[in-house]
Amino acid sequence: MRARYSDSFKQQAVEKALSRSDGTTLAQITEALGIGHSTLDQWMVQFRSQQLGISSEDDSARIGGVRKEQRPQDWSQAERLEMVIACGALDEAAINQLCRERGLYAHHVAQWKLDVIRALTANERTDSTRLKGEVRALKKELNRKDRALAETAALLVLQKKVGAIWGNDADNSR
Repeated sequence: MRARYSDSFKQQAVEKALSRSDGTTLAQITEALGIGHSTLDQWMVQFRSQQLGISSEDDSARIGGVRKEQRPQDWSQAERLEMVIACGALDEAAINQLCRERGLYAHHVAQWKLDVIRALTANERTDSTRLKGEVRALKKELNRKDRALAETAALLVLQKKVGAIWGNDADNSR
């Protein structure tokens, strides 16, 4: 017969497994709780996928001071940016410590930083390309207007010369 465990027992077991420190292994925890290693593993998987009866207001809820583990690819863009900013002023040891607390590796944060930089430079390139196109169009329009102005000025000069040579219509009517 299979043993049945209450949801609160499962939650406490997962909490204990996630908040372990001082070199405590999962095997030691399972032995102390009197459950199988695979059972605890299964509960942790359920916990991560939020199938274990844990009530929380939002996905970033903490249970017993431990953040629900989240795969790096499950982090939203805003959470990634916040993590990159948080690691910005830290040295390598502090970054590694913060990453361990959040269930990440430092290379995830480094990759996210590169992604942010790449996205910003791509925006700058599209902005500069768009501005170059606008400048090109404005120069073309300016050249067209300069030619039209030069043509109008030439016609006025010719009209005055014609008037000086043959006279005005007002002069011819007298």
